[in-house]
Amino acid sequence: MDSWVDGQPADALSLKDRGLAYGDGLFETIAVHNGAPVLLDRHLLRLVKGCQRLAINLDHSAMRTELLTYAQALGEGVLKLIVTRGDGLRGYAPDPSAQARRIMQGNPPAVYPAANAEQGVRLFPCTTRLSKQPLLAGLKHLNRLEQVIARSEWQDTEHAEGLMLDQVGRVIEGVFSNLFLVRDGALITADLKRCGVAGVMRAELLFQAESLGIPTHITDITLEQLQWADEVFVCNSVYGVWPVRAYAALSWPVGPLTRKLQTIARLLLDA
Repeated sequence: MDSWVDGQPADALSLKDRGLAYGDGLFETIAVHNGAPVLLDRHLLRLVKGCQRLAINLDHSAMRTELLTYAQALGEGVLKLIVTRGDGLRGYAPDPSAQARRIMQGNPPAVYPAANAEQGVRLFPCTTRLSKQPLLAGLKHLNRLEQVIARSEWQDTEHAEGLMLDQVGRVIEGVFSNLFLVRDGALITADLKRCGVAGVMRAELLFQAESLGIPTHITDITLEQLQWADEVFVCNSVYGVWPVRAYAALSWPVGPLTRKLQTIARLLLDA
């Protein structure tokens, strides 16, 4: 399917675009099923918050209309929505009157080995550390160089995902997913106030767990706490939930709470 720029089919972008020059923008990776964007409200909420924090002047109404139209035409697959600050002159200073640019790209459905979901995955111990930057923490901004470098650390098929720590060794997230621990029946995930991406599936699973009366905790996580976990899993808005069976010398069973939340995520993605 053709890409769209500001609601029109296009295969080129202005060389003045600040997303290209500085990574000045945000993006959302959205699963599309039966012509409908999955978890749309959560994706748009994160995008709105990101635009507010970065002071990006986005026409949210036009963007939503275009997104729904594009998803319907795509039918099945993965829609990548990119929002940049638009064109700018040389230099870092943004033009406060600049209109944001809306870019949509359609891709076929993501295909992963069935074993990832059924038997669980092994995490690669990434040496690349996430930098502390509270101003950008939680946002899915366009600068993903830390993730690019981290993902280049392994090429084997033994590891389906990597684990990323921050500069002082706190456990934060996967390279393209969020991480959860289960301990004594409680669901635990990392505090993302310093760095990391606040995933929409992460938010949805926290909501679903609370609705089921499952205790949830957003807190700092150490490697020692990871060792003590009863269950570990990763999640994102495209594949849902993958149990984690191993990381370095550590290993975990695929537990009942992981399976329960995996089923919920699968139902959301297949709705």
